[in-house]
Amino acid sequence: MRRLPPLNALRAFEAGARHLSFTKAAEELSVTQTAVSHQVRLLEEHLQARLFRRLTRKIELTAEGRRLLPGLSEGFDRLAEAVAAVEQRGEERCLTVSVTPSFGSKWLVGRLPRFWRSHADIDLRLHHTMDLVQFGRDEVDMAVRYGNGNWPGLTAECLLSVDLVPVCSPLLLERGPRLETPADLAGHVLLHEDDYEEWSQWLTIAGAGEVDARRGPVLDDGWVMLQLAAEGAGVALGSFGLVADDLAAGRLVSPFDLRLSTGAAYHIVYPQGALGDPRVRAFRDWLLEEAALSAGEDGPSPQPAK
Repeated sequence: MRRLPPLNALRAFEAGARHLSFTKAAEELSVTQTAVSHQVRLLEEHLQARLFRRLTRKIELTAEGRRLLPGLSEGFDRLAEAVAAVEQRGEERCLTVSVTPSFGSKWLVGRLPRFWRSHADIDLRLHHTMDLVQFGRDEVDMAVRYGNGNWPGLTAECLLSVDLVPVCSPLLLERGPRLETPADLAGHVLLHEDDYEEWSQWLTIAGAGEVDARRGPVLDDGWVMLQLAAEGAGVALGSFGLVADDLAAGRLVSPFDLRLSTGAAYHIVYPQGALGDPRVRAFRDWLLEEAALSAGEDGPSPQPAK
């Protein structure tokens, strides 16, 4: 058993003695000057010894205070070194990945347990955001983003092509109106992500140009759009790679096989040279393996956008 005075009292004394100022000690410890003075008095009472001479505009160490300070400072230095070593080890294990909300919720989350089982030594942190990543500023190791793969100064590897397929709740098909041909979409709410363009293109290649594509709500979040579709609010165009699991589980159905190729894709994005970090390489390799496994679910060939 180590019989020690209260830790806060020791910290207050050590900081005050090092600075020879209770005011500067309070600033360092993020407490008030009164709190520092109170803790020092508690320590003096515990030790039954005066540690400071309190003069009009300054404080001085007594002989007992000078005797206590070196060993106490050394002890706090050793504590700080031990904590820093553990924190550094934690940072070595940590991998921070930024993903878009729809990709994270619809494709990544259900697969993560497989990554954790095979890479228990990596602590994964996920940031869900639509914002572009500034790698040096945002403390992000890698990202998954939707686009054409052209991000200057960064490496981008294609992960999932984005082929759009109509999806809706199976309940929507049961309760009607009927949805047997693309022209029947005129009787349903169309759910849009960002704008009307994708539905306009899909209806054109489906030969249903008479259906008004500029109907229905426009949403800025693909995950929210797919959730609304699953709840029976309407018919959405979902990326096949993101909705494949929902289709297999019956949460969503696709009333038509026709798929629209957008020419864009989800990409793994990281700074040049980042694969030298074994954590980045491990997660990147795992993502590509998972994408290859899901590629067998491609289904009908997509039609190019016009």
